[in-house]
Amino acid sequence: MAFKIFSRLTSLNLQIKGPQTAFRALCSGCSLSVEHDRQNRRFTVTPGSGAGGHAECAVLHYTFIGEKEVDLVSTYVPETFRGQGVAALLSQAAMDFLVEEHLKAHISCWYIKKYIEDHPMKTYKELLIP
Repeated sequence: MAFKIFSRLTSLNLQIKGPQTAFRALCSGCSLSVEHDRQNRRFTVTPGSGAGGHAECAVLHYTFIGEKEVDLVSTYVPETFRGQGVAALLSQAAMDFLVEEHLKAHISCWYIKKYIEDHPMKTYKELLIP
């Protein structure tokens, strides 16, 4: 089991694409893309379109609580999409957005709090509003 987790982690590959914030990850043979929808204040990951067509997407919601302050409100990952690092990918995209835009954040979402604890980067810690 440890090997499977290690394999999955080592196959994670992130890149920034174009002027709009988008991230790609390769894990367990599937390609995932995080899209930043600034108008609706959310990050989304939609699994590759299959024969069924409309797939439910994973989402991280945020709101502005000040001119340069946001609240990372919640993450949701559909059950069939869980356990693949999707919430972590969304969290990383949100934290990178804070860094790029020089924003501070209040964290309401329990998962994002856990993500920051598990990835104790000084840059991330400096962005947090107690």
